[in-house]
Amino acid sequence: MTTDTPLRTEDFNYHLPEHLIAQEPMMPRDACKLLVMNRSNNKLEHRHFRDIGDYLNPDDLLVVNETRVLPARLQGRRADTGGAIEVLLLKDLKEGTSTCPVWECLAKPGKRVKEGTEIVFGEGENPSQTRLTGKVISVGDNGIRHISFSAADDDFHAAIHRLGTLPLPPYIKGYAGDQDMYQTVYAGADEHSAAAPTAGLHFTPELLDALQTKGVNIARVRLDVGLDTFRPVSEDDPAQHHIHTEYFHVPQEAADAVNTARAAGGRVIAVGTTVVRALESAAQLSSGAISEQGAPTSLYILPGFEFKAVDALITNFHVPKSTLVMMISAFTGREEILAAYNEAVQKEYRFLSFGDAMLIL
Repeated sequence: MTTDTPLRTEDFNYHLPEHLIAQEPMMPRDACKLLVMNRSNNKLEHRHFRDIGDYLNPDDLLVVNETRVLPARLQGRRADTGGAIEVLLLKDLKEGTSTCPVWECLAKPGKRVKEGTEIVFGEGENPSQTRLTGKVISVGDNGIRHISFSAADDDFHAAIHRLGTLPLPPYIKGYAGDQDMYQTVYAGADEHSAAAPTAGLHFTPELLDALQTKGVNIARVRLDVGLDTFRPVSEDDPAQHHIHTEYFHVPQEAADAVNTARAAGGRVIAVGTTVVRALESAAQLSSGAISEQGAPTSLYILPGFEFKAVDALITNFHVPKSTLVMMISAFTGREEILAAYNEAVQKEYRFLSFGDAMLIL
């Protein structure tokens, strides 16, 4: 949905100095800065994430995205020439099939990866020693490739765990620390995401326990994060941007928790924009109270959107001109969020995936 006065993509831009792009996570996780924004009066407070319990009340519901990041970056070579190819797994197109999976991928250098290209991953020139092979079966828009994989031992997931690495965003350069710091402490066992739901990276088990002791309830949903969510919008008119679909699941337990919190006068607090997308997608598919929903979603939230499920939001600071800046502008107001971002820049907050956080009430 759009406002009466059409907004341009440039209207969601802000100056982000390169030195403020966080290159490593804060240790401990909850020691990062927290910018608290009150939408009723636009007041800003500067705190630390470990203080977040000061703003949450008994009967509030914290909703987290339990998706786990796949070791989705694979280094391979062309079977015919030996040229280096990097493949990034984005979406499992035949979920649940481990022996002959087909994935939506990005590959670089893209000009070398045409339909029919065969890619070898793993050690050894002898095919019997090859751990994983892939064949490009189609080439789509925006650099997307559909690749059919075959593992030597017929166990694709075991192969990518031997060969793959976590797909840190390209603006994080040379990070050699603990890879688990790019997973949330509450991530489930199933790996589906090409990127972390980064707002959740700030929670520790101790902080979650303290919030529950206070009476704050916690519910889990799943949204498999794709890289398109984080890309800057290239079109001048943001309404012309095509946002890729991501799978989400709001289980009945989480739907019941949302409805119970609302009935008790509590707030539904989304931990991250991925949770906003999941809950608001479920709300659109439900009649009245939120019910269990699981489906691909292409929900694209722009200013003018009517929020039905989310009352407050915990989020990181996002890439300029991205769909995520547009989403939080819809939640708070564009001018207000840009003013808050500019203050965060002046106060030397750390930005993007490993950076600091906002609480928008």
